[in-house]
Amino acid sequence: MASLLWLSGLSFLTALALVPVCRRVALRCGFVAHPRDERWHTRSTPLLGGVALGLTVVGLMTVTGQAYAVRVLLAGAGAMLALGLADDVRALKPSTRLVVQIAIASLLVFFGYRLHWVESLTADTLLTLIWIVGITNAFNFLDNMDGLCAGVAIIAGGSLLAAYAGAEHSPEVAFVALLVGACAAFLTYNVHPASIFLGDSGSLFLGVSLATVTLDLGSRAVGQPNVLAVIAAPALILLIPIFDTTLVSIARIVSGRTPATGGRDHASHRLVAIGLSERRAVATLWALAAVGGGLGVFVRYAGPGWPLVFGSLFFLATALFAVYLAQVRVYDDTGGEPAGGAITPIVVNFVHQRRVAEVALDACLVFVAYYAAHRLRFEGRDWSEIFPLFLESLPIVVGVQMVALFATGVYQGVWRHFSLMDGFGLAKGVLAGAAGIVIVLLFGYRFAGYSRSVFVIYALLLVVLLLASRSSFRLMSELVRRRLFSGERVVVYGADDAGVVALRGVVGQPGAAPRVIGFVDDDDARHGARVHGYKVLGGYASLVSLIEAGGVDTVVLGAGPADAARLAELTRLCAGRGVTLSRIDVAVRHLAG
Repeated sequence: MASLLWLSGLSFLTALALVPVCRRVALRCGFVAHPRDERWHTRSTPLLGGVALGLTVVGLMTVTGQAYAVRVLLAGAGAMLALGLADDVRALKPSTRLVVQIAIASLLVFFGYRLHWVESLTADTLLTLIWIVGITNAFNFLDNMDGLCAGVAIIAGGSLLAAYAGAEHSPEVAFVALLVGACAAFLTYNVHPASIFLGDSGSLFLGVSLATVTLDLGSRAVGQPNVLAVIAAPALILLIPIFDTTLVSIARIVSGRTPATGGRDHASHRLVAIGLSERRAVATLWALAAVGGGLGVFVRYAGPGWPLVFGSLFFLATALFAVYLAQVRVYDDTGGEPAGGAITPIVVNFVHQRRVAEVALDACLVFVAYYAAHRLRFEGRDWSEIFPLFLESLPIVVGVQMVALFATGVYQGVWRHFSLMDGFGLAKGVLAGAAGIVIVLLFGYRFAGYSRSVFVIYALLLVVLLLASRSSFRLMSELVRRRLFSGERVVVYGADDAGVVALRGVVGQPGAAPRVIGFVDDDDARHGARVHGYKVLGGYASLVSLIEAGGVDTVVLGAGPADAARLAELTRLCAGRGVTLSRIDVAVRHLAG
């Protein structure tokens, strides 16, 4: 490990010196990315950051005497860097780029780089070509906001170093260590506001490098290789580039745009559209990349079992996050220009497709809950003995549970309006399904060998998972409106029933992302309490202090001050301070008996 740290440090210092040199060359030669409608940056920025990375990594591999051992990898990465540099200078056609990328990927496959996902060499060859070209372009797509691509590359590279622990003398591992150090140095110049960009040369270089070094990650798994380590480990480590590319491609196809053209519709842009700052949007994707990388390392070392549960849940959570982001409106209806933070239906409002997705998700959650219940109940030899019964009963569990969820009306609700009563409906569907499963196993197999506690644990886990999935959209929407995000700062006057209805009117406005600070109320007994998760800040005096300090943009009257004179005073104060004062008229009835 010390040798890898030394290599990363040497690479960091080398790239730290080379990046400014390449920046000067780019400015002098006119290799500059100018602002365009489909690009995010707003000022001209020099390119050639990727050249600095390539020179650093290839040069140090040569100096340390390890270049010959990975000459095919270096040749492929160098060719992809040259392709990207040509695209930076002359703007190649997408078809031309794709042909050259396939040729480079074919070279790597010819010299033995493979995924080892399937036994058929023909199928494995095709999958490997798709993997190399796909991941290469995924990193190119990911280079859409300052620091994002380089930061994800550092996280992915660090995860690979952890996954290859014990093989620090391998030239591939040395290559990754140099790549991580060079990216870390480049990131010091590329964080917002960036003074230099990777360019296509850098993003393609990073993409093909990481795609290639992950190819035999599963086949080198500790102990007996398993399908989870072979497939899930590299997919988790590189999940964010895959996630962003998939989201953008599907969204553009559904919207009638070609995936090959640029645009401000990536995951990072959608996060900014719902209220995050640029740095927070990048940090959010870095965090997701770190979780995926950690799970990838966990899967590699732990083998099947709990990694299957956690990996499946993370994939499903990422898919839900993608569906949520897909609703964020980033283009207007006519010209394709950014449209701010409004929410627009891309997939979710197509009822039939939405229901199919819900059913597929629930089927996955049923499997995860049933598998996790057995893992919690049985370990070691017990698990080996019970596994045949688990496998035999799995189709029955999935089939009966899905029918029960359908019969109890679970698929009639709308996620973004999920309520407590919907939660009771979910619990009823799960309990009905669990009872039906037990009855089928009792009559079909006399329940021989099955554990009653497994089905209790299964029902509890499935209720939790279904509740989490259904409330995920509301949770993400709430996060948008809380202090974590920027937005219009709103205070609601009145913490009674009328104030709660007013709050719902504020947060329910389509396209709005207000940041609700809390309530104010004239009733001293309510001060310090929480209403719908928002704190009652105090009374009228607290509101006056907040307005005078410039801490609020809008005051929404629920019940409002009962005193007409106080209301007039508040109106004058808000007008003088530029604070919007609005009222949401509500009628709250209390039914006796």
